Amino acid sequence: MRIRKQHRKQQDNGYRLVSADSHVNEPPDLWTSRLPSRYQGRAPRMEQFEQGDAWVLEGAHDPINFGGNCSAGLPVDQRSGWVRWDDVRPGGYDPAARLGEQDQDGVDLEVLYPTPRIANQLTWHRDDAQFHVACVQAYNDWLGEFCAHDPDRLWGVAILPNVGAAAAVDELQRAAAQPGIRGVMIGRWPSGDEVLTPADDPVFAAASEAGLPLSIHVGFATHAQGDVAKMKLTGSMRFFDMPVRITQLIEGGVFDRFPRLQFLAVETDCSWFPYLKEQMDDRFGRANPATRAPIQRSPGEYFDTNIASTFITDRYGIANRHHIGVARMMWSSDFPHGGSDWPHSQETIKSHFAGVPTDERHAILAGNAVRIYQGASP
Repeated sequence: MRIRKQHRKQQDNGYRLVSADSHVNEPPDLWTSRLPSRYQGRAPRMEQFEQGDAWVLEGAHDPINFGGNCSAGLPVDQRSGWVRWDDVRPGGYDPAARLGEQDQDGVDLEVLYPTPRIANQLTWHRDDAQFHVACVQAYNDWLGEFCAHDPDRLWGVAILPNVGAAAAVDELQRAAAQPGIRGVMIGRWPSGDEVLTPADDPVFAAASEAGLPLSIHVGFATHAQGDVAKMKLTGSMRFFDMPVRITQLIEGGVFDRFPRLQFLAVETDCSWFPYLKEQMDDRFGRANPATRAPIQRSPGEYFDTNIASTFITDRYGIANRHHIGVARMMWSSDFPHGGSDWPHSQETIKSHFAGVPTDERHAILAGNAVRIYQGASP
């Protein structure tokens, strides 16, 4: 079992504002400088194109540009999917600069996730298991070093490989030993499928034992990545895949077998939680007990103990927080992505949280994230 190091702000009241979902901008040499020599010709790399710079990843349909992943703070009319790496704000890849950017926004701590399309391609492209694991490990090593600069203010979420539970458990334990790593994320079930099976249980057991929340960021990697302009679902449909994964976890009995496991629906907002709870409970109650999912509680109860979400902008969710569960909501800035209000998050929060009692406001803006990412249940 992992023993957590004690840092200087361990009580949640030491943090006033915590982003439960922010991002890094992976540096151009992340994989070319870290992968074994036998993989150098295949390493994810950044290349220059006429429109701007983009990542070239094996198996991807198109070069993956990143302008939207570094546009926080830019006027809307200056935003573009294509940019040059030299124009990326340094806090995306330099931890010292990142602390200054946190200070500009009044943020005490950020939980850091990868660039979504890059991470999705890493988890989607798994034909060569050894290459897949090596790419995941290189990212986790870089993230661990980034967070080690200040483990009180930089908390990383490591990626897990999905070429079998054994590889995922090994990487979970390896990554968790690094300073600042506070959670793990998956892009598919550890066995590599979209269907949950008992073969995935060792990963849930390992995350539960280590006190590491398990995240899915937006949704599973269901296809090879490409030009965002060709995507069927826009950013306003971020919650589309998550109800499927939550239903699989609940009806698959995962939280009965691992009651301490915390699952995080990241960047999917939370307004839809009460609806899904209601519908799952209604269908569960109407089903023949002999044929319905063999779980110990009604489905909605697991939301109150094992499932939490992050949101960027969700006025409706804040207004209906008691139906969602105040203890299961976490604010995020999404910095440095285009969904962020950096460096004016404080102004947005003041508007969105008007009338919210101080204790509930603190829980959503800081306390819940600190508690969950430190491995504690409600």
